[in-house]
Amino acid sequence: MSDLSDSGLPGVQRIVTGHNANGRAIFKSEDISPTKMIPSGDASFLTIWSTETVPADLNDERDGRDLPTGLTLERGSVIRITDMLPGKESPFHRTNSVDYGIVLEGEIELELDDGRKTTIRQGGIVVQRGTMHLWRNTTDKVTRIAFILIEAPAYLHNGTSLDEAKPEDIATGQD
Repeated sequence: MSDLSDSGLPGVQRIVTGHNANGRAIFKSEDISPTKMIPSGDASFLTIWSTETVPADLNDERDGRDLPTGLTLERGSVIRITDMLPGKESPFHRTNSVDYGIVLEGEIELELDDGRKTTIRQGGIVVQRGTMHLWRNTTDKVTRIAFILIEAPAYLHNGTSLDEAKPEDIATGQD
């Protein structure tokens, strides 16, 4: 397997720790894996780890990378590396999660459904709290972002929950 991601950036190093039979800390695994292009063709993803619940079950010995997460988040938590390609953008979307986005390389524009935009530069962090938004790479270089998503109840506006609008549903018209 090549360590080069579909985006052209290097693969991502992942180290997973755990415990041995005596309860001592051990390195369970270490690997380098590339991000892979998603069907929309605007970004490549790599799931690093996920949990089925929040709080997480530290006694679950399964590899969190192998748990289903969907394009966004189905439950629990997930950490994913996203490489957004130059000149590309995501559809507008909203998920029932709090998302921490850390720009590792490059910069990315965040647009909200009211039309306001801001640029998050390398080292910048965005806390996305269930709002309708899109991501846009306005540069000529790949932008790499680490996203940590944690399941949350839907946002209530005047007592009514704002429904999720996941990118995979928008792309297929299932909203």
